[in-house]
Amino acid sequence: MARILIVEDEERISSFIAKGLKADGYVTSTVADGAQGLDYALTGDFDLVILDINLPSMNGFEVLEQMRASGSDLPVIVLTARDSVTDTVSALEGGADDYMPKPFRFAELLARVRLRLRQANESPSTRDDEVEVGRIRLDLRTRQASVGGKELDLSAREFKLAEIFMLNAGQVLSREQLLSHVWGYDFDPGSNVVDVYVGYLRRKFGSESISTVRGMGYRFNAARP
Repeated sequence: MARILIVEDEERISSFIAKGLKADGYVTSTVADGAQGLDYALTGDFDLVILDINLPSMNGFEVLEQMRASGSDLPVIVLTARDSVTDTVSALEGGADDYMPKPFRFAELLARVRLRLRQANESPSTRDDEVEVGRIRLDLRTRQASVGGKELDLSAREFKLAEIFMLNAGQVLSREQLLSHVWGYDFDPGSNVVDVYVGYLRRKFGSESISTVRGMGYRFNAARP
């Protein structure tokens, strides 16, 4: 039975979420303070965190940053203000797996919780801590990347994209698959966010590391010597 940590300082919202999750069979714990939420998240007792941004003592961005810096790959769904695009982008770039704008429908939050838990069970957290393809290496515990032994600076989104590519090296992945696994929410069909981030990785890994398969998507190869 999955255990979910709710870090939210508005009692009305945290109670609403906890009640709904318990009704669906989840075990929940609720804290209203950022520092306490971080302590709870790092205990290893939880399977997912629902994290608000505006928290006392330590905001959600700081909690998320320290979680990832500590090597935690616990799935995190961030709660953001509906009109705060900046908060949403910052949370995703900081390592959040998904987001929900306030106000939200519980059914949608529940669907995202189920998706993130399912993906976590299929994720590399149960595999080796390292993924290596050719000269490119990812350390999944420390979230560090290197090419030929030289360390690279990757953003959280770039690292996630590289991870899904390398775990499926040689296979063609569609833009839709990449959006689902890396960004976790739907973009406008005309969005070029995947293409943009593929370009970022090509510049860092080498132009031949990722091939475009016309009409289908992208395939990860390996950086050439």
